[in-house]
Amino acid sequence: MSTKEDQMERRHASSGSPYEATIGFSRAVRLGNHIAVSGTAPIWPDGGIVLDAKAQAKRCLEIALSAVEELGGSVQDVVRTRMFITRADVADEVSEAHGEVFRDVRPAATMVVVAALLDPRWLVEIELDAICS
Repeated sequence: MSTKEDQMERRHASSGSPYEATIGFSRAVRLGNHIAVSGTAPIWPDGGIVLDAKAQAKRCLEIALSAVEELGGSVQDVVRTRMFITRADVADEVSEAHGEVFRDVRPAATMVVVAALLDPRWLVEIELDAICS
C-alpha cells in the first residue's frame, strides 16, 4: 500500500556548485509543497567574492530565491530564513538586505553569529524554507 509521501515527487535544484556532487547535496529540494534551500554562500558567477556584508547577503538571497523559483515557488512562499554571520558588527547590514527582500513577506527568521564559515571571506551564509500553495 502506498502512502501520500510515496506519491510525492522529489525534485532538486542545482546552483552548479562543484561541491554538490562531491558532498552529495542539492542547492534546494522540493518534496510536496515544501522547498528546503541549503546554506547558500555569497559566491558570484565568476567565483569571486565581494567583501561587503550587505552585498554578500543580497547575493545569498538571490541564489536561494532562484532555487525556490526553479522549483515552482516564489519569495511570498518563504516561511523561514536562517542567517549565519561571522561577526556581530555586520548584523545591521545583513538585516537591511533581508528586510529589502522580505519586508512584506515577514518569514520567521533567525540570525546566529558563528565562529567561521568554510571560506574566511564569507561574512554570511543563508538558508531558507518555503511552503508553496
